[in-house]
Amino acid sequence: MPEGYDRVTAARYLHEADPELGAHIAVVGPCTLTPTPDAGPHTLFDRLASSILSQQLSVKAAATIAGRLRERATSAGQLDPVRVAALSDEELRACGISRPKVAALRDLADAVGTGRVPSLAALREYDDDEVIASLTTVRGIGRWTAEMQLIFLLDRPDVFPVADVGVRRGFERVLGLDEKASPDLMLERARRWAPYRSVASWYLWRAVDQTGEAVPAPTAAS
Repeated sequence: MPEGYDRVTAARYLHEADPELGAHIAVVGPCTLTPTPDAGPHTLFDRLASSILSQQLSVKAAATIAGRLRERATSAGQLDPVRVAALSDEELRACGISRPKVAALRDLADAVGTGRVPSLAALREYDDDEVIASLTTVRGIGRWTAEMQLIFLLDRPDVFPVADVGVRRGFERVLGLDEKASPDLMLERARRWAPYRSVASWYLWRAVDQTGEAVPAPTAAS
């Protein structure tokens, strides 16, 4: 699949496609959504492992636990699936990792090692639905986590993470809704934002940033 798209073109398209979102875009300014660089051979594993570790934890707690694991299982500055798999359950638990997350990390390491989850280079050739289907075979990796990889790692332009709390709250704020927006309402409105729903999501996140409101971390099913 081709990657990369022009943020200026995307923002202009969204501004013209939706007056309410367009007014918000005018306030926020240019889209600075930047994909995560491919930093080495373990980029995908590192990202997914970090996502598993951060579930249902504060940013500070997740960083502490990830730091302990990195001291034991990194290669070229990234978490290494072979080194993670070589650690005993006791060693992983000593990092502060819960038993369910230990099992999820082991399944992820196995998936990467056996090719159940393809290499990042191979994954780049998949369409969005194929990426989601592949990544969600791993224990502890749900649709939301896969969508974040599509937006921030694979740089796909048309991803709308409807289950993301920040996206929902931004949607409600931008459209001036007094009640919780339903997924159906959000998906219907987002049709007019295609093929740039990743950028629309970025602008919705910025609406929450403006409030300073805390957004809950995703659950293990995300």
